[in-house]
Amino acid sequence: MTQLRVVCHQLAPRIGDADYNRALTERAIRGAASLNAQVIVLPELIQSGYAFGDKEEAFKASETLDGPTLGLWKSLAQELGIIIVAGFCERLSAGRVANSAALVEPTGRLTVYRKAHLWDREKLIFAPGDAPPPVVDTSVGRIAVMICYDLELPEWVRLPALAQADLLCAPVNWPDGPRPVGERPAEIVRVQANAAVNRLFIAACDRCGEERGVNWVGGSVIVDADGYPLAGATSHQEEQRLVADLPLEQAGNKSISAHNHVHQDRRPELY
Repeated sequence: MTQLRVVCHQLAPRIGDADYNRALTERAIRGAASLNAQVIVLPELIQSGYAFGDKEEAFKASETLDGPTLGLWKSLAQELGIIIVAGFCERLSAGRVANSAALVEPTGRLTVYRKAHLWDREKLIFAPGDAPPPVVDTSVGRIAVMICYDLELPEWVRLPALAQADLLCAPVNWPDGPRPVGERPAEIVRVQANAAVNRLFIAACDRCGEERGVNWVGGSVIVDADGYPLAGATSHQEEQRLVADLPLEQAGNKSISAHNHVHQDRRPELY
């Protein structure tokens, strides 16, 4: 069975320091390629940092699709033959910005997704996306993209699953918070549940590094189509690189018993 090698590289960007962040991503991408990875997933807003004070600060840190960060990622994807999925602060018109993720292929094709479900103060800064998660036919499989809080809306995850995505790549920034002693972060549990109920591989790349008083779960995880972690799945609040080999063919099998199929058993007329 052919396997797809995926890397999630959990990093700590510096807010508003585009040069530093670009260098950080280049190191991660080249490192993944040296391991023969075919796909690398980087954190949400890795190009800019996350904890903006206001919309004006975010706009200053934002870039257009022909900016230097996307240019670098396109160049690296072509040079190294690797698919890159990473978050960036996208400059829109009239002073607006979007919390976006790029899927960059070695062919030069660029697919951009804008986060539709904004978390907390993101609503004060970003314009929400108005399009469903893209599902891209790549040379290595059908890859979908969404961002962080999107994963907590089961209807949203169902869309790329019904569109026959094999792998869902999700740049995330999961703020850390209190939880019962001994419990794993709920964000990781939800990723596992989404994978299991859809028979879909998920690679979620979190960040690390304190930023303006915010600490992060550091919960990067790569999950198989049964919902079991192949790498990560713990709170590790430092840089880490997760590597997993995914038998993507398993995502095409939606049967969970001789008489049950996770999509055909749906009865939307009752919902």
